[in-house]
Amino acid sequence: MHDLSTQVGAALKSHGMMLATAESCTGGGIAQAVTSVSGSSAWFERGFVTYSNLSKQQMLGVQEATLIAYGAVSEAVVREMAEGALRNSTAQVSLAVSGIAGPDGGTPDKPVGTVWFAWALADGVTTALRHRFSGDRDEVRAQAVRVALQGILERLTPNTLLA
Repeated sequence: MHDLSTQVGAALKSHGMMLATAESCTGGGIAQAVTSVSGSSAWFERGFVTYSNLSKQQMLGVQEATLIAYGAVSEAVVREMAEGALRNSTAQVSLAVSGIAGPDGGTPDKPVGTVWFAWALADGVTTALRHRFSGDRDEVRAQAVRVALQGILERLTPNTLLA
């Protein structure tokens, strides 16, 4: 994970961008991964750990109606989380993650291992993606951290950067 975090940091730094994270099921694991890199203060602005629905509303501006309509583990909620992380920071790039790490909490529609991701750029582009991971709680969380960071790298290409 350290190598991936280092790559993310190099990409952000080369473009003069800062990252903010909004985490639920990973519980700060993404922020921990990126801050394990020496010098990460040059490209990591802040992290929000918003495990409860109330914290998602208070810290990120997620709408209560969105949570009621779609649930915390949904595309709509992670999009609002990522956009809220940008609004409530000085970062130009954000990522959000919300999922069901298990072993409990799954439903037929959202089984254990379901994780939604969103990445937002200051130019207004927000993208979201759902994954279904296998493994125990720690494995699901570790896979989620990896996908979240890989998503930042994928979005930091010349055709998606701010002009």
